[in-house]
Amino acid sequence: MTKYFNTEGSCKPKEHYMVKLDDRLGMMKNLLVDRKKYFVINRGRQYGKTTTLRALEEYLQNDYIVLSVDFQEIPTDGFADGITFSNIFTKILSKAFGFTKAADKEKMQKLLSDFRQNNSTGDLDELFECLSELCGSASKPIVLMIDEVDSASNNQVFIDFLAQLRSYYLNRDKTPIFHSVILAGVYDIKNLKLKLRPESEHQYNSPWNIAAKFNINMGFSSSQIRGMLEEYEADYHTGMDTETVAEEIYQYTSGYPVLVSSICKYIDEELLGEDAMETPAKAWSTEGIEKAVKQILIDDIPLFGSMIRHLNEYPDMKRMFQAILFQGSEFSYSPDTKEISLACMFGYAVNVDGKVRIANRIFETRLYNYFLSEEELSSTMGKMAQRDKSYFIHDGRLDMDMALKKFVDYFTEIYGDNDEKFIEDYGRKFFLLYLKPIINGVGNYYIEAQTRDARRTDVIVDYRGEQFIIELKIWHGNEYNERGEEQLSGYLDYYHKDKGYLLSFNFNRNKEIGVKEIKLGNKTIVEAVV
Repeated sequence: MTKYFNTEGSCKPKEHYMVKLDDRLGMMKNLLVDRKKYFVINRGRQYGKTTTLRALEEYLQNDYIVLSVDFQEIPTDGFADGITFSNIFTKILSKAFGFTKAADKEKMQKLLSDFRQNNSTGDLDELFECLSELCGSASKPIVLMIDEVDSASNNQVFIDFLAQLRSYYLNRDKTPIFHSVILAGVYDIKNLKLKLRPESEHQYNSPWNIAAKFNINMGFSSSQIRGMLEEYEADYHTGMDTETVAEEIYQYTSGYPVLVSSICKYIDEELLGEDAMETPAKAWSTEGIEKAVKQILIDDIPLFGSMIRHLNEYPDMKRMFQAILFQGSEFSYSPDTKEISLACMFGYAVNVDGKVRIANRIFETRLYNYFLSEEELSSTMGKMAQRDKSYFIHDGRLDMDMALKKFVDYFTEIYGDNDEKFIEDYGRKFFLLYLKPIINGVGNYYIEAQTRDARRTDVIVDYRGEQFIIELKIWHGNEYNERGEEQLSGYLDYYHKDKGYLLSFNFNRNKEIGVKEIKLGNKTIVEAVV
């Protein structure tokens, strides 16, 4: 079978191009499993949890009996009561034994079968007596893995199951039980408890406070992506620069596994042969990655569907993201703040130096597009840009000078009389609402997260392979403005550009509105003031 890039379900080394997991598997074994830890792999959707569990199962098989189960196998009514759950759970454990290399697996399966035949009380105590006997008589220590633990949410029986596990864990020096237990899912166990209790009750009294901290990075580094591409290159000899391509993919995804695979899959299966991508080397390039990202941003993939659903379910999280994106607001990372905890748990945000940051450039642009689309139909700026789009496109090229000049005219006409607070909060949003219909369908944009704060934002626009660097900033005096010009000049050096754009939102009464061109060394800066 020919290998391919997989974005559906778990990845298998013999079938799919994938990042090598040996290092993280070794860390999980040495730091957690060998030390008899119970822990949770708690990551966002399509973050490689199931792939990692299956690889770990294979990695541990020489030293342990690994029972890997999926709670999606248990129907909702399987959690109706203790006896129902116990019977189903022991049945799937018996099935899991069938996939192990344990010499005594038939004996273990009979023990579980006998339990089901004699289980009559429905008490989880009986189940754990059986599990203790199982673990005590097995030929090797037993590791229990439970995937899709979210499927048990809103079920009191599962919370009681966790409580029993905790009790046996605390007494395992006297009573045999699983050597290590690994739960995997999006939701943290304490959040499962949160779902069961009314808001008025204490929300974080989880029975899973025995869990060891899981700090192993499951995202992909640039070098890991490169290793995957080198395997692909050995098969297809495209001539790509694997180091450059890997780093560019990382810049867009920050190593979020399914996004990395999605870019590679699109280039491999759909991009070759498209406009200006007639050879594999051209497809596997910076331009090819940009095309792939542009397509991913408009695809209806499950990960983005989950993101939009969560924004609507948790309006405080939505407002936090809007404030970060449009107002440059900063939020200190606090795991005790509900919207921050949820955003990080879902994988949409990360903690960077104590600050909340959106997890990657693709998420950020998708959020921008979503928030802007909610207002696009009613946006006067957007309507004007759409109406006059032909002024800004000449021979297939974007005339950014004209676009900026018209923005100053439109903005002054529509919003010139609004107060400082209004423009400071919404000025950047208005510019993006204006820009979006101009480049829509052909170009793309993203915000440079490293330079975004309450005073400054850099927008990078890609239009048919041409890049435009635009700095948006709030006016804070001539000295700050001059520093902004120098910063933009340095940023142009980084992008190997001779020309950049500076858009200032100025609240001085005697400000000079308009567009002018200035020279700064060998750089040309088109500066617009509104």
